[in-house]
Amino acid sequence: MTAETETLRAETRAWLSRNTPAEWRQAMTNAEQERFVEVQKDWFGKLVEAGYATPHWPEGWPGGGRSLAEQKVIFEEVARADAPRLILYFVALYHAACTLFECGSDAQRDKYLPGILKGEIWCQGFSEPNAGSDLASLKTRAERKGDKYIINGQKTWSTMAQYADRCLLLARTDKSGVPQAGLTYLLLDMKSKGVSVRPISQITGDDEFAEIFFDDVEVSIDDRVGEEGAGWAVAQATLASERGLTLVELTQRMRYGLSMLAQTMKDQQRTSDSAILRDLGALIPKVDAACALADQYLQKRISDTEQAGDASIVKLYYAQTLREFVALGQRISGLEGQYHAGFMRGATQETGNWTLDFMNSYNWSIAGGSNEIQRNIIAERMLGMPREPKNWQLAEGQS
Repeated sequence: MTAETETLRAETRAWLSRNTPAEWRQAMTNAEQERFVEVQKDWFGKLVEAGYATPHWPEGWPGGGRSLAEQKVIFEEVARADAPRLILYFVALYHAACTLFECGSDAQRDKYLPGILKGEIWCQGFSEPNAGSDLASLKTRAERKGDKYIINGQKTWSTMAQYADRCLLLARTDKSGVPQAGLTYLLLDMKSKGVSVRPISQITGDDEFAEIFFDDVEVSIDDRVGEEGAGWAVAQATLASERGLTLVELTQRMRYGLSMLAQTMKDQQRTSDSAILRDLGALIPKVDAACALADQYLQKRISDTEQAGDASIVKLYYAQTLREFVALGQRISGLEGQYHAGFMRGATQETGNWTLDFMNSYNWSIAGGSNEIQRNIIAERMLGMPREPKNWQLAEGQS
């Protein structure tokens, strides 16, 4: 940290103390969709105006051109202030914008980036019912007809798709050759004829995800990112955009969430419970380790020494530690904590409603690559272990 970053920290902290919505968690509990969108849009507008929504964008955009160290300060302070996460705008701010900056054309950037700053919502159309972790096996088709692509198929687990104005779509344009070589990356208007969305009701009562169905949907060739058949490489740029700062924010939110555990202990009169104190004492250094891993990973990105698998270590450790964190909260709260008091739209992982938090924690063992996938990446790309055969069978006589 330098004098400049500490000045930025003080400025950001002061702004957040004045502008963070009061009692936003209560407002989002059992909230109707309209109320959720209203709160997210209002908070997004404030962050854009102040330059805190897009510090990762290039110079020339509101608040853009910040170094990774400066971005880290902003994310840490947002977590410290317990400000709302911009869940409704995450795909737009990171996946869509970073993909356009890295792989899009000047015309596409001019067309879409101003709309994002004005509040357009994006979703991601990657996963399918039979193509989740194995993304290369997706089957949604994009058939070229003149200057248009005709889309048919289905996507699932698309975050906030029911609210989205536009979609980052990965579709198959070629069945021959290796699966990755037949994918094309498109920008789709969710208001297009033939698009239908069906929210997925979750165990929490929320519907953060949705299915998307495409029935002869037309997409202009001008809305193709990269060349036809190069969608796999573009998709990797999209997925890489969520690393680093997101992991810093999530781990820092967990650190500041420790105060909720302490408050629950007080409320339940368990501050002298030796078993609880022992488990809390074991959890705290794990949370600190998660924060340290995220900081270390970001430092590698700053110094351009990141290696394949570094992000997987942080993601895997965070998901495991979060599960322990919320399970302890549920245990401390006793029978009262087993009661599921509604849901929180766009919930973070540390709300203090411990049953809700516990159920939500399972998202992070799947979203962004399941724990099993992260272990495979670490084993194969970092430890040099052999790849697991897709269809293995023990030979006769083997045990």
